Amino acid sequence: MPATDRPAQSVMPEARYEQLVQAVVDYAIYMLDPDGHVVSWNAGAQRIKGYRADEVIGKHFSLFFTVEDCAEGRPERLLRQALEQGVAQDEGWRVRKDGTQFWALAALDVIRDEQGQIIGLAKVTRDITDRRDSALQLDAMRAQLFQAQKLEALGQLTGGLAHDFNNLLTIILSSARLAINSQDPGRTRRMLEHILDAGQRGTQLTQQLLSFARYRQLSVARISPAEVAGSIRALAEHALPPDIELVEQVQAGLPAIEVDAGQLQMVLLNMMFNARDAIGTAGRIDLVVDSVELAGEVEGLQGRYLRFDVRDDGEGIDPQVLPRIFEPFFTTKPFGKGTGLGLSQAYGFARQSNGAIRVASQPGKGTCMSLYLPACPDDQLQTGE
Repeated sequence: MPATDRPAQSVMPEARYEQLVQAVVDYAIYMLDPDGHVVSWNAGAQRIKGYRADEVIGKHFSLFFTVEDCAEGRPERLLRQALEQGVAQDEGWRVRKDGTQFWALAALDVIRDEQGQIIGLAKVTRDITDRRDSALQLDAMRAQLFQAQKLEALGQLTGGLAHDFNNLLTIILSSARLAINSQDPGRTRRMLEHILDAGQRGTQLTQQLLSFARYRQLSVARISPAEVAGSIRALAEHALPPDIELVEQVQAGLPAIEVDAGQLQMVLLNMMFNARDAIGTAGRIDLVVDSVELAGEVEGLQGRYLRFDVRDDGEGIDPQVLPRIFEPFFTTKPFGKGTGLGLSQAYGFARQSNGAIRVASQPGKGTCMSLYLPACPDDQLQTGE
């Protein structure tokens, strides 16, 4: 078709465009002048904010912000950002005409004339209070599941801990009896040293257990990978049968990581329990911590990462089951032996920590679970040497 025969580009008449904007009721769509005063108002804005057009046109858009946000200069800051950068986005509380508040997702876009001069701003606001409430409820449920996982893990630790505490108490009581009946000051001193040593070991064990069990809010801090590995070893070995060997290998000079230490403990302990269950009564578990440089081969991650490997020589995982192991509530364990939340929790923790988790397994040859967490930049801790 010749160029002269092409149909002219259709342009929506201004009246039809106004009808379209007014028909939208789920979004507040209105215009501001360059100083932030309302110059138009659609039906969605009236439904969400409660004001009629004649009540707000000419008013400054800061009318919709909370007193606290106005005092902090938030409306002016958003307006300035939009004028300087062409667009601004914001999420926070807004105030309706009746004084009630809603959680808003808002966008400001600059409008220019044919000469490129700014003539106003388009303002679009959506009430996402329900979505925010749902997200908060989901976070609360995740916290409850996390606590449930801790309780399950503590239950598995109880037997080993009771045995160790019984041994410590035996040392303390036996040494105390010998010290009472001894007439030799040197021997009495040695008995008291045995009591002190056993008491200190019991205190350390108690502190590790309390640190693991105590509920606390997400607390991201810079921690040493070697210290985490040592803490996990001290906890896990109480839940392992005597014929399962636990071998710890920590690379020297590892950089620190910034994560929630309690959640990292929970994830690694669950990985240990899975390895124990896969082995059965006798075998070996390796906890290996080293640093790796990634170039996108693991979930697209780039840069330096700490890798926590938990390897076992157990029965391995069926290839048909492998793709589902991170699904919530999916478990191959018998009823009452597992919740199916451990690896799901591990996957969520890895993603929230800007890392990843992978599993490699062959039936009859064992399994390796690998947790990747970003290393702190320019940090070199001389630990684990």
